[in-house]
Amino acid sequence: MTSGAVIELAGVTKVYGGSGPAGVRALRGISLRFRPGQYVSIEGPSGCGKTTLLNLLGLIDVPTEGEIRWDGVNVADGSERERSRFRLRSIGFIFQRFYLLPTLTVRENVELPLRPRMRGRAERHARVSELLESVALADRAGFYPSQLSGGEEQRVAIARALANSPSLLLADEPTGELDSDNALKVLDLLETLHRERETTLIVVTHNPEVARRARRHLTLRDGRVESDLREEP
Repeated sequence: MTSGAVIELAGVTKVYGGSGPAGVRALRGISLRFRPGQYVSIEGPSGCGKTTLLNLLGLIDVPTEGEIRWDGVNVADGSERERSRFRLRSIGFIFQRFYLLPTLTVRENVELPLRPRMRGRAERHARVSELLESVALADRAGFYPSQLSGGEEQRVAIARALANSPSLLLADEPTGELDSDNALKVLDLLETLHRERETTLIVVTHNPEVARRARRHLTLRDGRVESDLREEP
């Protein structure tokens, strides 16, 4: 049985720059529900609110109005410290530009999210080895990011995102910096890990081919959900 939480956005609006006429309404009253283990893509033109929606789902930002609920609990209502702890425990992020620390090895980059939760060095070492094996990079553990290809860097970023076995995996343009061959390999890997770990996977993309691979395809326009297409198994 798939584990994880039902994630809901209830009447979520996000305004930047104040609530007056000068404010920019990035999202406008969005209500969505994601079942545990779903694979969802979010597509739309630049400025439609995709990244804002991802930041809200990841609790990097909070709504101006509305709630973000995990199994009925409004998780966006806590302090920054509480949201940070929740993110570390429950949410993994994969970014377009990888954001690996250049002065750390592959192993050290993947180990970073484990340090607040796993105090034992041996336990962390075993977990990192398992993660690097799962993304076929065990032989690159001692390399630095500058010694890797773009596809390898993104696979390290995926391993790092999975470090704490998150219930929700958020990917923001995960193939945007990759050539077509590496993009396909990264998507195949993400989808395999999603199936094996039953993690809810939400991918933001401007690429229609990437979006079509998901079983549920959301399209945003002007801060609203324009379409919500589902292909149930």
